[in-house]
Amino acid sequence: MAATDSTAEQVPYLTDPTGREHPLAKDLIVIGRAVENDVVVTSKRVSREHACVRRDGWRVMLEDMGSTNGTFLNDERVLSPIALHDEDRIKVGDVVLTFHDPDITFRDTPFPQLEVDVTAGVVRVNRQAVPLAPKEFALLAYLHERQGEVCSKDDIGVAVWPEYQEGVYDYQVENLVRRLRSKLELDPSEPQLLLTVRGLGYKLVMQR
Repeated sequence: MAATDSTAEQVPYLTDPTGREHPLAKDLIVIGRAVENDVVVTSKRVSREHACVRRDGWRVMLEDMGSTNGTFLNDERVLSPIALHDEDRIKVGDVVLTFHDPDITFRDTPFPQLEVDVTAGVVRVNRQAVPLAPKEFALLAYLHERQGEVCSKDDIGVAVWPEYQEGVYDYQVENLVRRLRSKLELDPSEPQLLLTVRGLGYKLVMQR
C-alpha cells in the first residue's frame, strides 16, 4: 500500500491495517487499485478508482466512485457523500482504513448531525442509522425538502396522509412530530432539528 512520505500530524490522515499513515494533505484523495492513486490498495476486490476523500470547507467527505463492491463506512454502505469523523472505519474491498482527525476538538459540535438520503430511505443522526416508521419518514422527507421553511399542520397533513381526503386532526400531526423528535433529537424536550414555530407550524433546521 503506497503512502505519502510526510508526517500526518497537522492534517487528517488514514491508517491502513499495517499501521502506515496516509496524510490527506490534498483537497482530493483517490483510493483504489490503480498505481496512480493517492492511496493504493492492492486487492482484487478493489476497483481501479474505488473511493475518494475530499475537503468540503472544514469537513472531510467520503464518496464512493461507482466501485463494483462498494465502499462501507462503519459497516454501512456509502450511497452518497458523507462526512468523516475521528476513528471512522472505511472499508474498500476487504481492506479497512481508519480515519484520524487531529483537530477533533475544533471540529466537534454539539449540534446534531442529521443526514437524510430520501432516495435510499436512509437517515442518520451523529453517524448512527435511525430506523423510522413509514409516516415518520414521510414527515421527515417532506420537511427535508423544505428545510428552513415553516410548514403548516394542514400542509403536513395533506403530504403525509394523502389517503385521508377529509384531512387530519392537529393531534395526529403533533403526535407524529413527537415520535419523530424522539428518534432524531438528543433531547426531545429541547429540540434543535425539528422546531415548532408557534401558531404557524414546524420547520427542519440542519447545519450546512
